[in-house]
Order: sequence, then C-alpha cells, then structure tokens
Amino acid sequence: MIPFRNEPLTDFSLAENRKVLETAIAQVKCQLGQTYPLMIGEQAITTERTFASLNPCNHQEVIGFVSQGAAEHAELAMETAWKAFASWSSLPMQVRADYLFKLAATIRRRKAELTAWLILEVGKNWVEADADVAEAIDFCEYYARQALELSAGRTPTPLPGERNSFTYIPLGVGLAISPWNFPFAILVGMTTAAIVAGNTVIIKPANTAAVIGAKFHELLREIYLPAGVVTYLPGSGSEIGEYLVSHPRTRFVNFTGSMAVGLRINQQAAVTQPGQIWIKRVVAEMGGKDAIIVDESADLEAAAQGIVKSAFGFQGQKCSACSRAIVVDSIYDQVLARVVELTKQLAIGPAAENYAVGAVIDAAAFAKITSYIRECGHEGRLVLGGEYDDRQGYYIKPTIFADVRPDARLAQEEIFGPVLAFIRAANFDEALAIANNTIYGLTGSVYSLNRKHLEKAKAEFHVGNLYLNRHCTGALVGVHPFGGFNMSGTDSKAGGPDYVQLFMQAKSISEKL
Repeated sequence: MIPFRNEPLTDFSLAENRKVLETAIAQVKCQLGQTYPLMIGEQAITTERTFASLNPCNHQEVIGFVSQGAAEHAELAMETAWKAFASWSSLPMQVRADYLFKLAATIRRRKAELTAWLILEVGKNWVEADADVAEAIDFCEYYARQALELSAGRTPTPLPGERNSFTYIPLGVGLAISPWNFPFAILVGMTTAAIVAGNTVIIKPANTAAVIGAKFHELLREIYLPAGVVTYLPGSGSEIGEYLVSHPRTRFVNFTGSMAVGLRINQQAAVTQPGQIWIKRVVAEMGGKDAIIVDESADLEAAAQGIVKSAFGFQGQKCSACSRAIVVDSIYDQVLARVVELTKQLAIGPAAENYAVGAVIDAAAFAKITSYIRECGHEGRLVLGGEYDDRQGYYIKPTIFADVRPDARLAQEEIFGPVLAFIRAANFDEALAIANNTIYGLTGSVYSLNRKHLEKAKAEFHVGNLYLNRHCTGALVGVHPFGGFNMSGTDSKAGGPDYVQLFMQAKSISEKL
C-alpha cells in the first residue's frame, strides 16, 4: 500500500478544468427540486413533512425537498442499525477498510459533480467546494490506513506462562450530527471513522445541507455498503436529534456544530436512561473565536494576505476562521490599511459564478450576523463593509471594525460570518494574552520572524491548531490533525492518528499456558 498523501486540489486556472466544473454545475441544475427520502436499511421513506433546502445565493431556487424524520423513524433507525451491527462488526478490519478505499475512488470519479452540489446548496465558491470534496477523499484514505494499523492490536509486555493480547473492538450504534459549513468532508469523516472501526451509524446532517447528505448515502449504496450500516435520517434537532442523543441504546454521539448545541448534547448524553448499560461517549467539535497575531518583525504583506484569506474565505463561515486580528501598536495602522485594501478587491456574487465572496447560508445566519453589525457597531470603528442585502441571496459585505476592545462582544462571541475585529496590542506579550482571553481554543496564527516570540506562542498560545507564519484555516488531513481546547470541543483530532480509536474500546485478553 502506498503511503497516505493528500488529494490534489483542482487547478481552475486551466481551461479544461473550468469546463469540467461548468458542465457539472449545469448538469446538477437540471436535477434541482427533487424529493429525498429517509434511508433506513433498505427502506426509502418519503414523509409528508419536508424541508426545502435553498440556494443561499438565490433563495428562490430550491436545491431539493428533504424528508423529515420523526420519533418513530428514529426508533426504526436504531433497531435497524443494531441489527446491522451484528454482522458488520464481525467483518475483518481489512474488509471494512476496503469499503473506504472504494468510497474514496468513487468520490474521486464524481468529484466535479459533488463539487457542483456544494456550490449550489451551501454557496461555496469553486476552490472552497473542491477542497471540501478533496478532504472527504482524504478522510476515507487516511482512516482506512489507520484502521489497518489498529487491526493488529498492540503487543503487551510478555509474561512467562501466559499468552496476552490487546485488541480494539467497536462500540456499537452511534449518532453523527454534521454541520452545513463542511457538509461533505465532515460528514464523510465523522461517518467513515466510525464504520471502519466496526460501528454502525445514524447520520443526521444539517437540513440546510441535507441534499449533500443524501448524495453521500447514494455513494454508500453505489459501493454496496451493507444496508443498515449507515442510516440517512435528516430532521429536526429538537425532535429526532434529542430523541437519539437520549436514547438508552445510543452508544456514542459524534457532533460538529455550535457550542450551545454541543453543550446541550453533552449534558443530555450524560444522563443515564432506564435500560442503559454504558456511559455514552461524546465527541464534539464546537467552534472558535480565532485570532491572528502580528508583531513588528513579521512579513506584513504575508500577514495581511493571511488575515484576509482566513477571515473571509467562505464568508467567514468556518470554525477556524480568523475573527480577531491582534496587531502590535507600531505596525497596527499599516496592517489594517493593507487588510482593508485587499478586502476591497474581493468580488461578491453567486458561488456558481466563482465569486470570491458568496452569500451566507440562510435567513437565520443572515439575521444573526447583521444583528452584530447593527448592535455592536459602537464597539469599534467601521472601516469597511457593514452593508448587506437579502433580496435575492443572503449577501453580507466583508466587514471590518477597527480599535475593538478585547472584552467587546465583537472580540468574544462567535459571529460565524464575514466580520473581522481589529484589536491593538501594546506588544507581543499583550497580544498573546488577548488571544487567549476567550472561552474558545480552536485555531490561532502568529506572524513573526522573532524566534523568541514564536517559541513563546508554541508554549502559551492555548489552541488546538497553532499556525506560525501562515493563515489559520485550511487544515489538511494527516498533516494538521484538527480539533480544539476549552469550549471548542472535546479535544478530538479529526484527521489525526488517534481519531478512529475514539470509536473503539480496548480489550485485554490473558490466557494461562
């Protein structure tokens, strides 16, 4: 087997690659408006209640109508998943890993089509959508290899007169609740890590990206994954989400989303239900308030480029996005001016036409983000943006507030949109203290050529993913294992060497000879 390597990104500067994606977008547009059923075992269940997933760049355009599960469907899904677990968990790890390799190959063949679905359903531009699909391929390839390494178990310390072994076994049936912002990559990663370990999974994608979730389940059927190993169950979080999190037969919950929902899941899962015979395992990635620090020794052009890329890529709708630029006083005005200049160059328009900045995901996100712009404008000096328009799509211009206090709402609360707070620091030590002064700890970046400052950041910048002299988004599977501290999650590292083990338990066996 060749060593793992990341899937190459598509070079859209080449005319032939642009043509392939343009054709895929046109083909996908011909498939809009279909109804997607629940998929429980071999049953396709179309419900009376559906959710209309809309194109955020043109909210009159329906991507698809997604059936909504209810409690009775959740119960059926649980029963089906446990039945499938009996046979799936008994398969050799090599066989389960081969399914992931097959899935990676299938996604690779359909890469342009899947990229087009992402562009239309969640408003990612071409580069962001292509990277989402590439990351999904990476997760399949990486977790399959990780599982093969685990299949041999570990060798315990020898003891004369005994034969000892140490192996890993799956947990059981789990629930995967995936987000809309990386709706393909994260859903694929959350699911494949769990199933290659031998578990079966009920997936509940975010409704605003549930068509992409349906396409994922379509891929699983295409590779002939046994029915019931993965159940597609979209629906209301307050209905089927809470039902399954609290269910006594749920063995684990894998969640990516907001802090509020993640904490709610953790609290609910901790309550032992009648008939429950285990402590549920919760794996949660919950967001951040990420900062880029720039000191006086830094390459200021690189720093400005990195801030803009991190703050406004995919409209700032990444848990890793830079929402705070913390700049030392002597270069503050210079960096601010350059960031403003670069941000002005970002064209805004439909994702399908590959504009740099598209629309935010839906009406709720638009309302939340614009409320921060209106209500918190007094916390800083508006130097760019602050304008928005939802008549056709949910468009918000990249917005920059300067001279924001470290304790302001703009500097403390996760806005999850194209809003950047510039914060002035007297020196590097103060900048580092400001960066750490939040309840989160996901990503952070430091631009500096001062080795003492870089080493201090390594030791004291309390984030799960720290980047030095590069932007704070764009973690690669296997290269930058991803996950944060504090209220950013449970410290799990997606795309890391111990992620698959989160969905397994160790068994020690000793036989006296």
